[in-house]
Amino acid sequence: MLVGAGALVFSNFLTIAGLPSAMLEWIRSLDVSPLGVIAVICVIYLILGCVFDSLGMMFLTVPIFYPIVSGLGFDLIWFGIVVVLVVEIGLMTPPVGMNVFMLKSLAPDVPIWKIFRGTIPFVIVAIVCLGTMLLFPEIALVMTRFM
Repeated sequence: MLVGAGALVFSNFLTIAGLPSAMLEWIRSLDVSPLGVIAVICVIYLILGCVFDSLGMMFLTVPIFYPIVSGLGFDLIWFGIVVVLVVEIGLMTPPVGMNVFMLKSLAPDVPIWKIFRGTIPFVIVAIVCLGTMLLFPEIALVMTRFM
């Protein structure tokens, strides 16, 4: 709850300071493709996923990235799905893959590096899934169109 309250204050501070709109204008001035911006955001989430927990990471970064993504014209439901997938990939990667440490607590006799090696196929499949969703956003939005 403390992380959520701190993130709410942080979000309000960012909005009042005008950081998200300033970042959007800066990104537009760089003349970078919108998909390139999303790829950079995914890399940031992967790096943060190695050291942060998922909820805190999303609370702290979504207020910054939300106006950028909406300003670039992306579907926000698609972006939410991409964020959840990238955060989960980050939580399985070393050095602090929190999901791996949860498994370690359930199986204390198994070495941590053996668990990390066991997650490699899952990480690879998740990265392929992420790449597919980045290239073909309609795949992630098929079910939402029927609702």
